[in-house]
Amino acid sequence: QAQLVESGGGSVQAGGSLRLACAGAQYTFSGYCVAWFRQGSGEEREGVASIGSDGSTRYADSVKGRFTISQDNAKNTLYLQMNSLKPEDTAMYYCAATYRACSGPWSRTWWYNSWGQGTQVTVSS
Repeated sequence: QAQLVESGGGSVQAGGSLRLACAGAQYTFSGYCVAWFRQGSGEEREGVASIGSDGSTRYADSVKGRFTISQDNAKNTLYLQMNSLKPEDTAMYYCAATYRACSGPWSRTWWYNSWGQGTQVTVSS
């Protein structure tokens, strides 16, 4: 399994921005479907955004227009730029990877076979 390490989480006020990063060790993101998920306290893990091997992106309705997923294959790093943050964005954020296509059920946790340990994002009002 691929090793994924997230970074960039922190505390920010509503309306602020953060950029999360996910570094992939021992393999490259190229050719994979990679995604960001989040899990709030007492909630199920939900898909936030994904990016496929063809560069196509998909977003949850709750983050469209505010979050942008991107990847730098040369650095083996996945990013999530989060703008206009809201208190309801508070959660642990995880990156995930799968050899399957993002055109499948990308927002389902079972679609992915590799996960990072997560990075906490806290948005205060």
